Amino acid sequence: MRYIQRIHVRFRSVFAGEVGASLVEYSLLIALIAMVALLAIRFFGGELSTAYKDIADTVIANT
Repeated sequence: MRYIQRIHVRFRSVFAGEVGASLVEYSLLIALIAMVALLAIRFFGGELSTAYKDIADTVIANT
């Protein structure tokens, strides 16, 4: 019975470290996605603004 308890304690200690590692991995993933999104907005922002302005001007002119 003692052997099973030691195995149980060992498994809990091994998997307890996984929660912290997962949190760090998810945080890094979210930071990477945010950086890519900001770079895309910065890179395409001017072009998208011009495209939306052209569409708005066309809609206004045709009404």
